[in-house]
Amino acid sequence: MRIALFATCLADAMFPPAAIATVRLLERLGHHVVFPKDQTCCGQMHVNTGYLKEATALVRNHVEAFESANCEAVVAPSGSCVGSARHQHAMVARRAGDETLATRAENLAAKTYELSEFLIDVLGVDDVGAYYPHRVTYHPTCHSLRMLGVGDKPLRLLRNVGGLTLVPLPEAESCCGFGGTFAIKNADTSTAMLADKMAHVLETDAEVCSAGDSSCLMHIGGGLSRLRAGVRTVHLAEILAAHP
Repeated sequence: MRIALFATCLADAMFPPAAIATVRLLERLGHHVVFPKDQTCCGQMHVNTGYLKEATALVRNHVEAFESANCEAVVAPSGSCVGSARHQHAMVARRAGDETLATRAENLAAKTYELSEFLIDVLGVDDVGAYYPHRVTYHPTCHSLRMLGVGDKPLRLLRNVGGLTLVPLPEAESCCGFGGTFAIKNADTSTAMLADKMAHVLETDAEVCSAGDSSCLMHIGGGLSRLRAGVRTVHLAEILAAHP
């Protein structure tokens, strides 16, 4: 299958290992991955803060970049950004009065997937041949859980990783407190939510806290590093790409 990597601007700027691991994993499974070079921010930050007019150009660029890739699927290591493509792009285009762009955005969104749902729902694979000999707990990010409904797909994948001990995270479905600009506009509330999440992570005695969104891992990882807790944050894609 020919797959376009939707790297996300956060991965591109700050967490490239997540995007690189996604490519390595998909190629190891026998697929051809291309990187549309014209991709930029999907516009999620602009939409979430009320700048819908400014987001329109980003939606148009996103649609044009991935249409030109001529791929059967678009895959991203981010439930948040895939959620934006599915639930915001067509709405932004319609509010701008561009019904043609809205239809194109819907068509593209229909073949855009978060990594875990692509592996299980499209490829029908829950064992990717990974090996990662560590004690791991998993934080289900809000967008992947609530917007995309990925359910237990990440856990199914992790349970089949060789050498990995998967430890349940208490109150796993509670938000970590990041929420993009929420963490900036509501810093005290965000910090309290993060404190709860870190306490639950530490309860597990895990070496690694994983998730499907680099943004949440940045938030949790920053807190854990300040505690000097000795717990690393690692993107799901990096674990699944690990190979003996």
